[in-house]
Amino acid sequence: IQELLRVMRTIDDRIVHELNTTIPTASFVGKVDPGQTCKELYESLMDAHTSRERIIKNCISQTSAVVKTLKEEREKAHEDAALLKQLRKEQTKLKLMQSELNVEEVVNDRSWKVLS
Repeated sequence: IQELLRVMRTIDDRIVHELNTTIPTASFVGKVDPGQTCKELYESLMDAHTSRERIIKNCISQTSAVVKTLKEEREKAHEDAALLKQLRKEQTKLKLMQSELNVEEVVNDRSWKVLS
């Protein structure tokens, strides 16, 4: 999932470049509609942010369900080391996904500040 998010954050990483290439220079001002171009960039950024947030929240939801199930199983089988190991692994994954949600907020804020 982290690799997928990294690829999906490319638009945010390149926002300054995108702005520089979408806003026309004086020689191209008549050939390109800067308002339309900026609108398209804005919509593209909104779509990227929405889809990334949806993916992260979906992963959090799925992982939370797995953690809940494993905790319930753990209550029944206190001495199962393999179950405990799997529970710890899923809890770590859940924490990672929750931190990705925080990273997403920072990335989004940075992009909107540049775009403003």
